[in-house]
Amino acid sequence: MDMPVGLLAGKTGLVVGVANDKSIAAGCAKAFSAAGANLALTYLNEKAKPHVEPVANAVGADLLMPLDVEQDGQMETLFAAIEERWGRLDFLLHSIAFSPKDDLHGRVVDSSREGFGRAMDVSVHSFVRMARLAEPLMKQGGCMLTVSYYGAEKVVDHYNIMGPVKSALESTMRYMSSELGPAGIRVNALSPGPIETRAASGIADFDTLIEQAKTRAPERKLATIEDVGALATCLVSDYARSVTGNVAYVDGGYHVMS
Repeated sequence: MDMPVGLLAGKTGLVVGVANDKSIAAGCAKAFSAAGANLALTYLNEKAKPHVEPVANAVGADLLMPLDVEQDGQMETLFAAIEERWGRLDFLLHSIAFSPKDDLHGRVVDSSREGFGRAMDVSVHSFVRMARLAEPLMKQGGCMLTVSYYGAEKVVDHYNIMGPVKSALESTMRYMSSELGPAGIRVNALSPGPIETRAASGIADFDTLIEQAKTRAPERKLATIEDVGALATCLVSDYARSVTGNVAYVDGGYHVMS
């Protein structure tokens, strides 16, 4: 899908959550770049870097830096580098989530205190911390995006602990949109349908979710990372200047079906 040339020309953006070239964040980064944005990308650790570096090269990223949100100081170092490089930030994409495997594959009522806390910290509160550091760099306004899923709204078999976590993420997004709106900063959530990414492969019986989406969605097909990137590009652009506090579904209409 061709992005409108120059739609994001002159804008600077941060993309967090690229795992490899098949990840949702990679699809968004490629769309942002095609629309003219200058980008900073992050990788989790040295083991992950070789999988992220090709994406950073493909989009001509100005910055590629480590970011493990559980490591104190890394996020602050990242935003200091962004300020030094550009002096501002126009948009960011938060596309990270985590749950310990035992908690992810078990019932919500059996989740451990530690596991539930880690899932909330990595998947939700990291977005809050990111917003706090980004706010001073968005002096002329901006847009913050995070990534949710339909399991935040309805019970989805095998999504388990990530359902309550994503529900908390969407609520947090709405409160952030209210708090940051007077500064011209918009906050929205993307909610893609099931996409075959490395992160999604950790969900039990994920193949079943894929088949249900294909057969029940009005469009009878899965959304792609390119579809998500196209909508993300629109949302961070000035064309969506009055869109905030919104959950934007990219699922072929699956969420409207009973």
